[in-house]
Amino acid sequence: MRIGVVLPSVEVQRRDRLDLATAARHAEDAGLDSVWHGDHLATGAPTVECTVALAVAATATHRIGIGASVFVPALRPLVWAAKAVAGLQLVSGGRLLLGVGSGGGPAQWAAAGVPFRERGPRTDTALRLLPRLLTGAPVTLPDGAPVTLAPGVRVPPLWVGNASAVAIDRAARLGDGWFPSLITPDAVAAGRERLLGTASRHLTITIGAVAALGEAPGTPTRADLAAGIAAAYRHTARDAADIPLTGGPAEAADRVARYAASGATHLVAGVSGPDWRTQVDLLAEVRRTVRT
Repeated sequence: MRIGVVLPSVEVQRRDRLDLATAARHAEDAGLDSVWHGDHLATGAPTVECTVALAVAATATHRIGIGASVFVPALRPLVWAAKAVAGLQLVSGGRLLLGVGSGGGPAQWAAAGVPFRERGPRTDTALRLLPRLLTGAPVTLPDGAPVTLAPGVRVPPLWVGNASAVAIDRAARLGDGWFPSLITPDAVAAGRERLLGTASRHLTITIGAVAALGEAPGTPTRADLAAGIAAAYRHTARDAADIPLTGGPAEAADRVARYAASGATHLVAGVSGPDWRTQVDLLAEVRRTVRT
């Protein structure tokens, strides 16, 4: 199981006196496999633009994967989205991992000037055309315009986000993997069965998780995290309690192993706690424990 971490939010950076470059290097030095950043336009919370944040992480590190969790290409003109992705793949030396989604509420889409009802078809078009655009092959856009981008780059893995049946089928048709977040191991196993029934090739399964490790004062409890998950994602209380990674590394590793047994090969954790660096160190210990 490969384990990555979501880079600290603007709020956490200020609290912990931690910039994105330092955070990415810390995760790499700790032994994690990847660092990740979300793609949000107009949520009300302070955020760094996804491709800017990942470019900082890429140029500050040498080995670790650089991931978008998840990039929303349909919010942008497709060629601009492809150019940004190609740039990230270039400056990272081919380390990009591209989660792709169509999420965000109507306000975000309105802010981008894109009708909310078009998010699904625009995402399908992006997944269909991005590989050719990224390699520098000639592409005819939906409006008939020809375009060829340069320089061409190796296409990163395209992991389709969301746990819905629509997302699973989109991953089977157009992606290299499925990337649901905050779902139970049993739900992962059920999604894997759907993938196996519809995909014509092997697909990677990556899980987005939430973790609050250790017992330092101020660390959220499992009940705290479960309550937030239940409210935000409409899970039952029982399912929500089955999702967070909490406790010491051995306890958390047991839960990660359940996801691995359900078919997941990657896990990306957003961490909560009084110190981001400490959480990353504990998450790296979870990774080492799972491997052994």
